[in-house]
Amino acid sequence: MAGMKSLVKDTAIYGVSSILGRFLNYLLVPLYTSVLPAASGGYGVVSNVYAYTALILVLLTFGMETGFFRFANKSDEQPEKVYANSLLFVGGLSLLFVTVCMISLGPISSLLEYPDHPDYVGMMIVVVALDAFQCIPFAYLRYRKRPVKFAAIKLFNIVGNILLNLFFLLLCPWLYVRCPDAVSWFYDPDYLVGYIFVSNLIMSGVQMFFFIPELRGFSYRADRALMKRMVSYSFPILIFGVVGILNQTIDKMIYPFLFDDRQEGLVQLGIYSAASKVALIMAVFTQAFRYAYEPFVFGKNKEGDNRMMYASAMKYFFIFSLLAFLAVMGYMDLLKYMVARDYWEGLSVVAIVMGAEIFKGIYFNLSFWYKLTDETQWGAYFSLIGCAVILALNVWLVPRFGYVASAWASVAGYGIITLLSFLIGQKKYPVDYPLKDMAAYLILAAVLFVLSEKVAIANVPLRLAFHTLLILVFVAYIVRKDLPLRAIPFINRFIK
Repeated sequence: MAGMKSLVKDTAIYGVSSILGRFLNYLLVPLYTSVLPAASGGYGVVSNVYAYTALILVLLTFGMETGFFRFANKSDEQPEKVYANSLLFVGGLSLLFVTVCMISLGPISSLLEYPDHPDYVGMMIVVVALDAFQCIPFAYLRYRKRPVKFAAIKLFNIVGNILLNLFFLLLCPWLYVRCPDAVSWFYDPDYLVGYIFVSNLIMSGVQMFFFIPELRGFSYRADRALMKRMVSYSFPILIFGVVGILNQTIDKMIYPFLFDDRQEGLVQLGIYSAASKVALIMAVFTQAFRYAYEPFVFGKNKEGDNRMMYASAMKYFFIFSLLAFLAVMGYMDLLKYMVARDYWEGLSVVAIVMGAEIFKGIYFNLSFWYKLTDETQWGAYFSLIGCAVILALNVWLVPRFGYVASAWASVAGYGIITLLSFLIGQKKYPVDYPLKDMAAYLILAAVLFVLSEKVAIANVPLRLAFHTLLILVFVAYIVRKDLPLRAIPFINRFIK
């Protein structure tokens, strides 16, 4: 029982810190969009560069986080030796990456079409190398059951990054106008995008100091046999990771190359990326569900066949995904202020992006059939198919229809692999999902969404009140059909 309580506590700390961290990062969106006009394409540059760094981070970590956990928990391995070899491998790979890239910085910057700003590329090369290396100490903290330190470092990095962005993007411009001598020695008012990367670089460097205790006291001697076994184990995980991150970032990576006018591509990418951030609630909900669901499934699997539980979990995920969708779309009059006014033209994609997020969540639910049956190769097949669909549709449609096509490409990609996973999963590991009940919720949500869009109410407070009423109709249906008030913790205290 004590072990279960500890697990719940640790999971809560990891989950809350990650979700809170993600939310705090989203608070930078209003700042970026306010200081980087849509027409400048500045936010498009930020989105494009960070898309590349996300992919490179997966490549440099090489699946070693999972490899470390796997080998550190083997009875015939020494955890300290496994940790030291993980550090040596990822650290060596990251150092090699930085060295090669810095020697070839000019050509790489030109290839990425940033010939005038090799500094952007150079800074993010160092950042991604540091972040990759730090993934292993973070994994070690989890192994040693140090969730508080793990969460504290994560949140410190995020808060520090936010404060530095506020300093460079708001305070320095203000001081430059009123007291230029105070900041002119280091501040360039035309370098706004660059300061976003500077802030990230500073915090990644500072973060290293927190890992000094996790880097001392180990024997850093490469064990070739151990490292070979770890690399062999981690390589398939690397492939999974690469394909997975490409599904999320491939559109942002290739976007500037899809337009004859690169600047126009960056402008559209900036608008699309900023508008997509408004779907924050859905992304946070999906992430929170994943944190809770994965240990739940594998824990239940130890108890025996619990397919009815999996079916119920899918149903409730779907229900509350639709509720989150209605809430975001219903309160768009408020949520649109997350981005600056000149980005509002992109808000038409929010509903589409949220649709893709729902498919992504459903696919995650379905994915457990191949994990429980140890047929994980299916995950690779589905991911590759999804990536191919998203890439092909972006290349084909974005030059003609712009960022709306990117949003629909994500829906198509995740929709297809969701359908494939369901059809094949029902043959390999059949689960009696309550499809009729889920269809009823979908139809009701669709009707309510159409009403919210088609009923024109000019007065904003009245429009918000009407949308609230529609959301309450959906909530009332949930309470009546599947979640009576007596079953809800805390509320049930007031129900006799």
